[in-house]
Amino acid sequence: MSITQLLGIKYPIFQGGMAQIAVSPLVGAVSNAGGLGIIGSGGFTADRLRDEIRKVKASTTKPFAVNLMLMMNNIPELIQVIIEEGVKIVTTGAGTPAPYMQVLKENGIIVIPVVPSVKIAKKMEALGVDAIVAEGTEAGGHVGETTTMALLPQVASAVSIPVIGAGGIADGRGVAAAFALGAQGVQVGTRFLATVECPTHENFKLAVISADDTSTTVTGRSLGGPVRSIKNSMITEFLRLENEKASREELETLSLGSLRRAVFEGDTDTGSVMAGQICGMVNKITTVEEMITTMFAEAQEVMDKLGKVTFEAVVHA
Repeated sequence: MSITQLLGIKYPIFQGGMAQIAVSPLVGAVSNAGGLGIIGSGGFTADRLRDEIRKVKASTTKPFAVNLMLMMNNIPELIQVIIEEGVKIVTTGAGTPAPYMQVLKENGIIVIPVVPSVKIAKKMEALGVDAIVAEGTEAGGHVGETTTMALLPQVASAVSIPVIGAGGIADGRGVAAAFALGAQGVQVGTRFLATVECPTHENFKLAVISADDTSTTVTGRSLGGPVRSIKNSMITEFLRLENEKASREELETLSLGSLRRAVFEGDTDTGSVMAGQICGMVNKITTVEEMITTMFAEAQEVMDKLGKVTFEAVVHA
């Protein structure tokens, strides 16, 4: 069964479950446009998640999901809300869904973890998850170390369940490349930041569309939680302190509340503008529907063109 059939969506595209950002205006728009909108529940209480789910239900009748950051200590409460509200798709990150698989599957919930390595992908398949998002280090926010180009085909070859490619995808060429590497779909985050429906401050969106291919960097490796963001004064200071072997407390004090400052207050200098390396290709703000339909029209054009080219013809051109 294809990922679109499994989830009941038109286009094989997931919107990343970005904390503070992936909420009802964006999620509903993505689902209405034929993709899979995903609520980012990072930092949510059970009541906040219930409220967000109900807002999405009010905006769309199409399938949507909830992303669970499994490092949070209220995951059982969030799962109970998901069950009570009838959400049937969950994506996971920042931990293993193993302790929750029984209750999720007993309630008919599709489970799709985000993984950074082949080893973890195999473990997730053995747990009985329904599909896997293989995310390369090009992505924004919390990242692994392996690039999408290297990770995706290895994961696709290692498991028999559907694989979704993520990290560094912002246009139809990226979609076509992911399919060529063995994916059945893509997960996109950074490109959705530059949409009308994305509920971030305008300064945040402008920071993304003003960035180029070298504008991002990774912080937090010394803390065991690497994060990719657009460089600014806070990021520069964080890296300096990391290089000087500053304490965890000092680093966390510097970055405390930085994502919220960027998302809601538009502070793109001392806030954390999480975005992926592909932001250099994101140069205008569009509606979600325009973004998705254009991306898949481009992908079809690329695949049609490649279908007319033989390897022998390329070699001897």
